[in-house]
Amino acid sequence: MSAHDALRSRWLRTMDAVRNGETAPNAPPAPLPDPLPYAENLMARWAEPQRRYHTTDHLLAVLDHIDTLAAYAEDPEAVRLAAWFHDAIYRPDRSENEERSAVLAIRALTEAGVPAAVTDEVARLVRLTVTHDPAPGDSNGEVLCDADLAVLAGAPEAYEAYTRAVREEYGFVPDDAFRAGRAAVLRQLLDLERLFRTPHGAAVWEARARANLTAELESLSD
Repeated sequence: MSAHDALRSRWLRTMDAVRNGETAPNAPPAPLPDPLPYAENLMARWAEPQRRYHTTDHLLAVLDHIDTLAAYAEDPEAVRLAAWFHDAIYRPDRSENEERSAVLAIRALTEAGVPAAVTDEVARLVRLTVTHDPAPGDSNGEVLCDADLAVLAGAPEAYEAYTRAVREEYGFVPDDAFRAGRAAVLRQLLDLERLFRTPHGAAVWEARARANLTAELESLSD
């Protein structure tokens, strides 16, 4: 199965799970829009030419990590929808990507017939990826943020590929400015008391991610 087909199947499963027909008792269910065009629109966004890391491969990886962590989430399907939208709008030269992605999620999911409570939770989770710092007890936020940051715990070759892709996305930034900005991001992450909040993330990903971040920061200082 191609990545495109795999993503399409995942979208349909999630939409089937969340579109539970909020109708009045004994009222016939209202017809719902075909969910596939929404998936196609999102996948087209994730395949835009300015992307090198924030691609459909990243989306698929985040969804895979959510599957690993799903038992920790209060609403794993809302978390999966948030993964689809969390970088749906992505311009590396802009700072409002998460907010615009959250607004897109509200518009698209409302139109697609997703219950308002789920839609609001998806938008909240998308906005949370600005800081990757969920509040204590925010199990949905913990799962999404851990899944999004799991790339930091990759094997050395995978982590190097990730950093190359990030640099390519910011190819318009001069080297000195990029190194300074990237170093600030790395320090901000390393200053977090915990990078990962779920038990799995803390046990499996935390130490490896901190080692990768520290090594990259040192390389930027050389």
